[in-house]
Amino acid sequence: MAQANVSVGGSPAYEAIVAVLAKNWWAIGIRGVLGILFGLVALFLPGATMLSLVLVFAAYAFVDGVFAIVSAVKEARQHERWGYLVLEGLVNIATAAIAVFWPGITVVAFVLLVAFWAILTGVLELMAAFRLDFIDGRGWLIFGGIVSLLYGALLIIAPMVGAVVLTWWLGAYALVFGVCLVVLAFKLHGRLEKLKAA
Repeated sequence: MAQANVSVGGSPAYEAIVAVLAKNWWAIGIRGVLGILFGLVALFLPGATMLSLVLVFAAYAFVDGVFAIVSAVKEARQHERWGYLVLEGLVNIATAAIAVFWPGITVVAFVLLVAFWAILTGVLELMAAFRLDFIDGRGWLIFGGIVSLLYGALLIIAPMVGAVVLTWWLGAYALVFGVCLVVLAFKLHGRLEKLKAA
């Protein structure tokens, strides 16, 4: 009787996917907790959050550019093609400089990037929710996907509302998404307990 409640998808491949998700429920929970923490920081410290994101991006782009140039030098010593690596490195360093000296442009570009990321994430979450048919937690994945789509659309519709408001939106999104993941993690943990009991 307990087996009938656990075996929902039918196929062994489906059951294997559900079992992997259930065994890794804690990783989904950690993602959710980190989303909640990031959301709270973004809601209560929006200016610092946006500036921090711009500066972290600038640091990454600069370091990536330096390593691309170092790779190009090593390739040139071995008589390999290196021009594209130098160009990549220079573009990355220039992008880092733009982010540091004109953070407003970087914020708008970042907002559009986050918008497209949220839309893509939402689509993939909805696809996963309708593909993975387990009983507990599916609604939360659907809800998270819908929130992702709405958040992305709002950012595209009103990107110039201001960095503070956009950061609040990011914080609210991260908070809701984090809560959805934490709830899903506990549902998956319950699923794991049912699998162990079966």
